[in-house]
Order: sequence, then C-alpha cells, then structure tokens
Amino acid sequence: MAAPASLLPELEEVVQHGSAEKRAETLRRITTLFLDGASSFNDHHVALFDDVIGCLIAEIEAKALAELARRLAHVDNAPVGVVVTLAKNDDIDVAGPVLKSGPLSDPDLVAIAETKSQAHLLAMASRRQLSEVVSDVLVKRGDRDVAHSIATNTGASLSEGAFTNLISRAQKDGDLAEKVGKRTDIPPRLFRQLLLQASEVVQKRLLAAARPETQAEIRKILAKVTDEVGAKAAPRNYTAAMAAVRTLHKERKLTEADVANYAENGKYEETIAALSTICAVPVEVVDRLMNGERADPVLILARSVNFGWPTVKAVINARPGPKPSQQVIDAAHENFERLTGPTAQRVVRFWQVRQGTGE
Repeated sequence: MAAPASLLPELEEVVQHGSAEKRAETLRRITTLFLDGASSFNDHHVALFDDVIGCLIAEIEAKALAELARRLAHVDNAPVGVVVTLAKNDDIDVAGPVLKSGPLSDPDLVAIAETKSQAHLLAMASRRQLSEVVSDVLVKRGDRDVAHSIATNTGASLSEGAFTNLISRAQKDGDLAEKVGKRTDIPPRLFRQLLLQASEVVQKRLLAAARPETQAEIRKILAKVTDEVGAKAAPRNYTAAMAAVRTLHKERKLTEADVANYAENGKYEETIAALSTICAVPVEVVDRLMNGERADPVLILARSVNFGWPTVKAVINARPGPKPSQQVIDAAHENFERLTGPTAQRVVRFWQVRQGTGE
C-alpha cells in the first residue's frame, strides 16, 4: 500500500488549492490505482481509498462524479462510503450507475427509495437482485415505469403486499397485468385474481406464453367459479319467489337490507331471487353458484353491488346444508376484504354475457 500512501501529499495540495481540472485528474488516477488492485485489496486497503476518494469528491463537478460512478458500479468491493454518497446524489447521471449495480445495503437502498426521484427508483428497479423490503418501497412509491420494471425483474423478490399493489394497478394497465401474470413466483390466489380481472386480450397472451400444463390450469381458473355447481341440490322452483321479489322491486327498488332480511329469516328462495334481480344474473345461475362447495360466488355477487360483510355472512349461512364452521366464515371474510369491486363486477359480467343476459 506504499503507492496509495505516497499520493497523500498530492491529495492535500489538490484538496486545498487544486483547480477543478486538477481534482478530476487526481480522482481518475486514484480510481485507476484502486481498480488495478481491487481484487487483492483487503478491507483496510479499501477503507483507505474510501477516505481518499471521499475527500476528493466533496467538491467536484458532476461530470467527474458520473465518470467515477460508472467506473465503480460493477466493482464488488468498491468503497462503501463513496458508493453511498454517489447513490444519494440528486443528479441521476451520478447516482444511476451505482443504483443499478453498485454494492449497496438494503437500508441504504430503502432510504434512497423513500426520498429520491422516480428516475432513482427506476434505476434501482433494474438491479440484479432486490429484497422484498426494497421492492415494497419501489412498488409503493414508483410510477408506471418503475412498476413495469419491477414486474419484469426476475431477480426482484416480491412480497404478497407488493403483488397485491401491482395487481390493483394492473386493473387499468393491460401490459402490467401481462408482466405480473408471467412471474413464476406469483401466489396462486393472486394469479387467479389477476386473471379474472384481466381483459380477454391479456388472458389470451398469458395463455399463449404459458407452458402446456400451465395453460390447462389457466383455463381451469377462468371456468372454476362459474362451473362450481351444487350437483347434490335438488332443482328449486323460483316462480313464486321471483314474482314476489319483482313486485316489490317495481314498488320500490330492492336494497341490500331486503337481501339481508330474507337471508336472516330463512327465506332461501327469496334470497336467491333478490340477488338475481339486484345483480342482473339469471336466477338459475345464482342458484347453481350458491350450491357450490365454496363461498366465492356469494362474495363476488355481493362485492359487485357493494354489499357489506354482515349481509354476505347472512347469505352464506342461508345456503342449504350444514352451517359453515367459524374457520370457513373467517376465511370467507378475509377473501371478501381482499376482493375488489372492479374484479367482482368483471366476473359478474362474465356470468351475464355467458348466459346471454349481458349488454
């Protein structure tokens, strides 16, 4: 380490009296010296360069800083203090290279992601690896470009919360929906939600891009909710119930309170007739869906017309057969809270169109 030490007198002169050009030239020389020996330097040596380069960059033009960032960006043992300083620079030409690939810790990345510009976030989103804690901040604060970059970054670990955020944004962004849907780490439950809310074009793209076994699974998901039928339930006659409900609907528009009242008083046929009328889904379809093993169709119908959980619970309890366990009710409540109105309305439109009743 005699060579770097011998530069200290020159460093002192440059820092105290050197011109901008002299500072930049000295920075290049010391950076080259570091890069030439980086693979063999121990932590003590690197710390020395960190101090020396740190002194030089305190007052230096952005162009020289950007050059330094580019030279250090791909060096695994680059001086940490210098890299962090560069990464926090407001000029993206300076910060960008090290944000994309520099040796930065999660706490440093999170601090930058929480405070810096969208350009900084976009640079970070392309890192070869991103932890969940960093990805969470990027997804939360990032704009459309950041979201798309995160979605296509296979080295980014995404939490369930990050996936939920992206799926919510994908409701109005077909390209994002397609990118999120192609991730192999998306939880099955969230993939199902994404698929159901996606446009037909996006669904077809996901099918075309999927492996044969995955294609079959996607088709199952698209048809599952609709095809869940209660084969064991005997056909019911809804003629009288539909007549009574339609009469009431003409007198005054049916409300959520009517559905809840029917359900709580054990009037199953009237409950189904009221749901059919309010949701504009044929009564035979509502009956078939209600008799399935899962409560999902009830949740979807209710969420599509903005019913509250108490009404949903009453309808679930009104279904034929044994009363559901508390565990089943709790799971249904959790799923209901996660289900969004637009997603539910899309599925209901699918039921309407499939039955020839949609617009």
